[in-house]
Amino acid sequence: MDATSRVGLTDVKGKVAVVTGGASGIGRGIVHALLDAGAKVVIADIETPVLHTTVTELADRGDVSGVHTDVSDPASVDALADAVYERHGACHLLFNNAGVTSGGGGLPWEQEANDWRWCFGVNVFGVANGILTFVPRMIAGGEDGVIVNTSSGDGGIAPVPYASVYASSKAAISCLTEALAHQLIENDTRLRAAVFYPSGGLMDTGLWTAQRNRPPELARTKERAPGPVPTFQQFRDHLASLGKPAAVADLDALGRFVLDGVLAGRFVIAHDLDQSAALLHARADAIGRGELPPHHGF
Repeated sequence: MDATSRVGLTDVKGKVAVVTGGASGIGRGIVHALLDAGAKVVIADIETPVLHTTVTELADRGDVSGVHTDVSDPASVDALADAVYERHGACHLLFNNAGVTSGGGGLPWEQEANDWRWCFGVNVFGVANGILTFVPRMIAGGEDGVIVNTSSGDGGIAPVPYASVYASSKAAISCLTEALAHQLIENDTRLRAAVFYPSGGLMDTGLWTAQRNRPPELARTKERAPGPVPTFQQFRDHLASLGKPAAVADLDALGRFVLDGVLAGRFVIAHDLDQSAALLHARADAIGRGELPPHHGF
């Protein structure tokens, strides 16, 4: 990687980090890694009881606090930033990690407008709100910093056809992060951006039960979801029955992997990039022939 595009931190000890969706799952794994490395961490999450429990459990691990946040609401993200700067006076690491599904996948023409509103509200506008709120303050602070946006191989690399809304939201994140990274460099800021693709195994996270946090005003209006929503175990068992890899990722190890990627100055943080590259080459070749590209199937 060219030196001009490297992220701006080589050590996080004493630095201030914000992790959205950080009370559980992948976000909590990132929080663990940050605390173990000596960072001061602010966890932002929409689930207040889980947030309180996580902060309490991690209190002896380092400087950690929590702020109830709805990333889809600009005012809520503004309040998060105010709390961070009031407590710490700075933000050096912003992990825009909160995410949801769309409500069950299935056929694109059987999705509803509210599926799009909910999924894009959290996955896309949530990241955009984080950038709009934090990046100007981080630039004004004049210190090195990194913005890490969580995408997905589903959409960010190639779509899984039965998850079209979710995949579209993650494709948007990959595009947005790349544009952000170029602009941070071209405008001579001390910030850098990175895109994180959760990988290295199946993700046993709250994403499988994200409907628990779906706002009533964005509920589906049809009687049934557009497709069956398997549990994580059902999905894992199905993959195993097809002879496909079904190992579960260690989320703490994944959190350390993300932090290592940040400190190494990587723009793309992901396992198995050779496989992603092969799929992207195949897609590019198909596009060059004017054909439908291969998808990211399981």
